[in-house]
Amino acid sequence: MYRVFESLDALVTVVEEARGVPMTSNCVVPRGDVLDLLDDVREALPGELDDAQDVLDRRDEIVDDATQEAEQTRSGAQAEAEQLVSDAREEAERLLAEARAEAEQTVARARHEAERAVAEGRRQYAELTDRAQADAERIAHAGRAAHDRYVADGQAEQARLVSQSEVVRAAQAEAARIVDSADAEAERLRQECDGYVDAKLAEFEDALGKALRTISRGRSNLWRGGQQNGAAGVGLNGRSGTGMDLID
Repeated sequence: MYRVFESLDALVTVVEEARGVPMTSNCVVPRGDVLDLLDDVREALPGELDDAQDVLDRRDEIVDDATQEAEQTRSGAQAEAEQLVSDAREEAERLLAEARAEAEQTVARARHEAERAVAEGRRQYAELTDRAQADAERIAHAGRAAHDRYVADGQAEQARLVSQSEVVRAAQAEAARIVDSADAEAERLRQECDGYVDAKLAEFEDALGKALRTISRGRSNLWRGGQQNGAAGVGLNGRSGTGMDLID
């Protein structure tokens, strides 16, 4: 391109310096020099100009081919996209069905485990209550027997001491002490019995509370899991999901 510009500049210089024709705006230029410069310009022009002209000549054909190819590409992409969407929908439906089936199985297992835990808790409660009641009755009976025995011993000792005049006062004091001791022992036994029964009931209450809290957490997790899967409350048969509604 630099050679083209040089040749054009030289051609302009030749025209500007040419001898003018009198009484006209024409001039006389050296034909050989001008033709040489024009040949230089022709040779210096890049071959891409011919290619560009060919492209311009075939513009409509190229545009049509590009449009047709673009349409084919678009149609193929649309068909492929529709196939991908269909496959994705089928896979999503399959995964959803599997998730629902697994959720139902999990809820069923959790319900069965909760019912079993509640039944076991009731059985243990009944056993502990019966055992505590039996122990309380046994301790109370032993306390009453000891109290009666101490009272009888005190009364016998009091009667014996009363028969002796020189030790009447001491006998009365000893009898009162024995009676007070017997009362205190009976009261102690009764308090131990009450404390034992209360401790047993407190242990059972703590064990049952832990079991109920465990069941409540499990049911709450199942409840939240059911809401996230779009099936909130359906698999729980109207229950609250806290576990407390299983204990009737």
